[in-house]
Amino acid sequence: MTSRETHLVELVDDAGLARGETTVSAAHQPPGQLHRAFSVLLVDPGGRVLLQRRAAVKTRFPLRWANACCGHPAPGESLVEAANRRLREELGADPVELTEVGVYIYYAEDPATGRVEFEYDHVLRGEFRPGSPLLPDPDEVAELRWADPAELTADLDADPRAYAPWLGGVVNRLLHPSGPAAGPPGQPGTPSGPPANDASERSGGR
Repeated sequence: MTSRETHLVELVDDAGLARGETTVSAAHQPPGQLHRAFSVLLVDPGGRVLLQRRAAVKTRFPLRWANACCGHPAPGESLVEAANRRLREELGADPVELTEVGVYIYYAEDPATGRVEFEYDHVLRGEFRPGSPLLPDPDEVAELRWADPAELTADLDADPRAYAPWLGGVVNRLLHPSGPAAGPPGQPGTPSGPPANDASERSGGR
């Protein structure tokens, strides 16, 4: 996992247009550099979403509950390719069809590690097929659970520090699709919400 800190990410402006590249590590050093990212939500036939508790060795927001997986496409890599790669690496999951349900910018500082998240985040929904294998990598994922989105939203308000700061915004995009036409992931869309500048303390960020 540590080697991914040297991977390249795509720097973008606040309209999602590429403006360069840097390493994962450099992008997350204070004060942070805005870069492209994605958050995947896997939804079962009953409407529940898969949550993962991030492993203790994560460099950003370890041991907090988050969505199925997150990551960064390499410069020039498609969102679908990158997201399915991370689903396989983190969860051992088979490829799924993905629909983009929103895009927004968020900012969060991790008080535990000093790292910064400043991301132009594409929220992607995938349908989880019952019986599909899930073999989480313990270096990535501490545990898994399924949650009803409405109940999760209430718990995010009640106990925000148990969750990654972006999860509230991700679930909000699931419940209220917006951004680039809620269709197959393609060109970057317009952020559908203000930056979550207090995301390190609240659940309204990515």
